Formats: sequence, C-alpha cells, structure tokens
Amino acid sequence: MPTDQGSKGPFGPTTPAPAKVPIRPLKDDRSAHHPSPRTMSRLSTNTSECVSSAHKSSAGGPPSPRAKKPKAAAQYDRFIPNRSAMDIASSQFNIARSDSDQPLDGATIAYHEEVARACGVSLNKRILAFKEEAPTSEKDDLRQVYSRPVLKTSTSTTAARRILTTPERILDAPGLIDDYYLNLVDWSVSNSLAIGLEQAVYLWNATTGDVNKLCELDGGSYIASVKWTADGTYLAVGTSDGDVQIWDVESQSKIRTMSGHQARVGVLSWERHLVSSGCRDGSIWNHDVRVANHKVTEMVAHVNEVCGLTWRSDGALLASGGNDNLVNIWDARSSVPKFTKTQHTAAVRALAWSPWQLNLLASGGGSHDRHVHFWNTTTTARLNSIDTKSQVTSIQWSSEYRELVTSHGFPHHHLALWSYPSLTKVVDIPAHDTRVLHTSLSPDGQTLASAACDGSLKLWRIFESRTKSAKSRKEVASAAASATTSLTGTSGAPGARSAIPDMSRPSFIR
Repeated sequence: MPTDQGSKGPFGPTTPAPAKVPIRPLKDDRSAHHPSPRTMSRLSTNTSECVSSAHKSSAGGPPSPRAKKPKAAAQYDRFIPNRSAMDIASSQFNIARSDSDQPLDGATIAYHEEVARACGVSLNKRILAFKEEAPTSEKDDLRQVYSRPVLKTSTSTTAARRILTTPERILDAPGLIDDYYLNLVDWSVSNSLAIGLEQAVYLWNATTGDVNKLCELDGGSYIASVKWTADGTYLAVGTSDGDVQIWDVESQSKIRTMSGHQARVGVLSWERHLVSSGCRDGSIWNHDVRVANHKVTEMVAHVNEVCGLTWRSDGALLASGGNDNLVNIWDARSSVPKFTKTQHTAAVRALAWSPWQLNLLASGGGSHDRHVHFWNTTTTARLNSIDTKSQVTSIQWSSEYRELVTSHGFPHHHLALWSYPSLTKVVDIPAHDTRVLHTSLSPDGQTLASAACDGSLKLWRIFESRTKSAKSRKEVASAAASATTSLTGTSGAPGARSAIPDMSRPSFIR
C-alpha cells in the first residue's frame, strides 16, 4: 500500500518522490549550437563590458596611474634560450678559432689573446645562455690595494705564509753615494755580497760573516757599478773614469782593466765571457774578456745615460733602460734594437726578467713616472701596468712564488710585494729613512738585501721557502733582534756575528 509523502516507514521517514518532468519533442534547432557572427560580436562586447565593470567595482574606482606595467617577456625560441644574453662577437671569434685546422704556436696564441682583450672579446665563453650574467664591479677593492696587513698570497700553500716587516740583519754601510743612476750592490752565487762605498769595494761573506776590502781607487775616482759573474769567481767593477776592471776574488787581484768609455760606467751585466757596460754618454759596449781587443760590439740607441742593463737568462736578449725614458730590447746577434718602448715618462733604471716566464720583462720608472710595466718580448705587447705612487729604483722576481718585490724612493722609501699576474699588493714594508737605492737577492732566492744612503744595508726574509719549518722561523726571528755589523770592519754590537745565525746561506753551502 503506497504511503503518502512525509509518512514514516519501518526504517524511518521515506524520501519524497521525484517530480515527473514532461518530455518535449526534439527540434532541429541548429542556431542554438552555431550562433551567427553578429550574435558572437554582441556576446564578446557584452562580456568585455561585464569584465571591465566588474574590475572597476572590485577596485573601487579607476585604476591608479602608479600601477606597475607588466614586464616584457624575454625573447626565447626553440633553439636559443635567451638572445639578449648572447655575446655575438665572442661567439663568432671562438667559432672561427676552433675551425682553424693549422696548429698555432705560443706567440700567435698570445697575440690573438691580446687582440681579443683589446677589442673587448671574451675568450672561451659559452655561446648559448639561459640568463644574463651577473654584473661585475669595475672598481678596485680598496681593502686589498691599500691594506697594510699581509694578504693572501697568489700561491696555494698548506700553511699561511708570514712575511716579516722587520729586517733580520742590519749592516753598516757608511759612504754609499746617493745617486739614482749607479748600481752598487750585487750578491754572488757563492754567497758573497759586494758593495761599492765611495772609492772602495767591500765584500761581505754571508756564510762566515767576514768583511774584506777588495779594492780602492786612487785620486778623485769613485765606484759606479759592480757585477758578479754567474759562477761568483770574478767581479766586474765600473768606475767614474769610464774603466771596467775585472777582479779575481779568491786571490784579491785585478786581472785586467778595459778602458775606452768617455764617461762613467754606471751599470754592468754579464753573459758568459761577455760583460756589457752602460755609459753616461748613452752607449753600450760588449767586452770579450778572453781577447786583448776587448770591445766587440758598440750599441748606440740611447741619447742619455744608460742606468739599467740586464741579459736574459738564455743570453738571447739584452734589455736596457736610460735617462731618456726609453726601454730598448736588443738581439744578441745585432747592434740595432729589436724594438723600443716609450711608455715611461722618467728614467728607467729598474729592469728584471721573470725567472719562470722567459719572455716576460718588468721595467720601472723614476719620480715623474712611478709605474711598473710588464712586457711580452715575443709579441712586443705591454701586458699590464702598476701605478706604484713612488719612484721605482729596482725590481726583483721570486723564483719560487708568482710574486715580485719593488723598491722605492720618494716619497715613501719602502719595499712593496706584489702578486702576479693579479698585481694585487701583498704587503708594504717600511725599509729605510731615505730612498732605497739598491736591492739584490741571495743565492737561494729567499733573502733580499736593500741599501740606502742612510748608511745601512738591511736583509729581509721575503721569499721564504715553503719547506722552511715553523720552528726554524721562530728561532731566526728571535735571534735577529737588532744586531748590526759594519761593512768597514767595526761591529755595532759585541758578538753580533756569532749571535746571528746564517740568514741567507743557500742549500748547497749548508
């Protein structure tokens, strides 16, 4: 028996019955599924108006003029992720270089790199990029350029390298002539240091501590330059009279005198049996010490005094600097300069070849220049420069570290240690009360000797070997308190020589 709506059954109230929907006949009304174009245009117009009115009603008024505009989308396609991040010039250069079938030598590769760097083309850069590279700062980090504490060196060492800013030993050197154009200090491979003091040459044996006078000039002549042979057996001495003397150190006797220059000989450099001399008149002579007619070559390219002269280690090139602000590079087989550099604006006395890169030369200018330039003597290109803010008197490269030390005159009278090739300053060392005139490295390349006209010659442990133990460093530092020794024979402190251990004895002498 059917129950009425709302009546209860045995399991509770029953669900109301659904109302019957009348079935309408189907019609073929195609307009309902495919509206006409006029109808579509009306619908789109009405829809946009509705959306616009809804936006205005939700915003509470007209849109603010400060509203951010949507950013333009980056240009992408199927193959190149981001065209704006591409460097077309670098890509074309790298593709052209990789397609070359002919092998290139080192000089050509270095030349290509210099040209690319000058044109602003990046080498070994990816062609495709997904995003722009992060911007780099063009400014120097002032904390690295001007900080006085020891910075991190360019070479990776297991332990931190500590550079002492106090000398390990001080030698009295009275009578050192205050002349920028003379070269009066040199350290031999036999661990003997020669220094010219007015009319005399003194030798200090760094192994035993003994001081001997080698020679003394007569009349009003003075010592203008000294230079050891490669084996440390003979010493060449240039005088203010234009003579070049050769001395046998073991017998302390003069072997010969080579005359001919019309003015003082302020710089000397050996290459096996040849000794090159730079004169105040701008000429450079090559003397063969084996023959009676010693003058074998005369090279004239400077118009003023030659004050810098050094042979490359292989004897193929000779570098000269003069008071005419020029740097000349000479081929050993020619009496005409291979090329000349004119970038310096003051006298060029500081010249040094890199011991670990044969074609790398560093040159330093005087008071009105104050720059150190680095030259590739294969391509003749200037690789980089340093503005030292002070007169450059000498340059010494380290054979173990990728570093060099420069000595300076006015206005700071200091030593500066630089990392190469980053050219960041590692440390500044206040050295003397007056300008540092001369420097020379010990045979083992660890100790630097610096001389100034304040009457002192100081030894600095700058390029300490990595194999040196921390214990020995502490012993050396504690022993080298403030002892001084006079190069002319008098001692500044009783027992100074015996109290000071050997600071610069090379490994083959130990």
